[in-house]
Amino acid sequence: MSAVPAAPQADSAEPPDTGPDLGLLLVPPRARAGWRLVPARAWAMCAVELQKLRHDRTELYTRAVQPALWLLVFGETFTRLKAIPTGGIPYLDYLAPGIIAQSAMFIAIFYGIMIIWDRDSGVLTKLLVTPTPRAALVAGKAFAAGVKAVLQAVVVVLIAAVLGVAMTWNPVRLLGVVAVVLLGSAFFSCLSMAIAGIVLTRDRLMGIGQAITMPLFFGSSALYPLALMPGWLQAVSKANPLSYQVDALRGLLIGTPAHLPLDFAVLTGATVLGIAAASALLGRLAR
Repeated sequence: MSAVPAAPQADSAEPPDTGPDLGLLLVPPRARAGWRLVPARAWAMCAVELQKLRHDRTELYTRAVQPALWLLVFGETFTRLKAIPTGGIPYLDYLAPGIIAQSAMFIAIFYGIMIIWDRDSGVLTKLLVTPTPRAALVAGKAFAAGVKAVLQAVVVVLIAAVLGVAMTWNPVRLLGVVAVVLLGSAFFSCLSMAIAGIVLTRDRLMGIGQAITMPLFFGSSALYPLALMPGWLQAVSKANPLSYQVDALRGLLIGTPAHLPLDFAVLTGATVLGIAAASALLGRLAR
């Protein structure tokens, strides 16, 4: 009896399963170099900072109270009094951009406390020994403060709209508002981090922050026109970056005469200098 030949096995159309491809785990990603390194690391640091906001939004809600009170109480009252000449613009309209700038500054001016917390928890020392440039570390934290300030500005804009403030809704102008808020907040957060690198403790930073916040606010054009100030205060206001931020916000939001090229140039230059100063002083916190 002849053996029955075995039936030929059908060819499989699919390749055999060899398991997951581990090649990507064995080959490191191409390192960024040159000019691409700082923006990439700054964006990574910014994303890390914003993760904290994602898990706890209490700060946004509590910080919305103060600008709301400024608009509801101070703005409504002085609109009725008509004590401050604003060139025919309702005082509440005139005030709203100043309150946006104020709320953004208040978020950023104490941002150096977070750097000190990072130092006390040992995070800052670990970051400083990585290949991340110090400028990228500072810039990431600075623009994270700017994003928080933009969210705060949205709240103020919505409150102002409910109160009847006549603001533009032109998307190009609103993008300009976002840029102005980002730059202004980045500068003031860098100023705070630079002060942190000098004073080294939270208590001293809190004291200095509280000491300079009101002079910066009242020494700007946020509450009243520059022409109403005495001569010495006008000189202070012209050296105050907050005045340029307010001027740009007024021009973009309510269409008052503004010096937008100068405003953006001053804010950009101040931010670059702030990042350089904070980066130079950052190492003192890790000693």
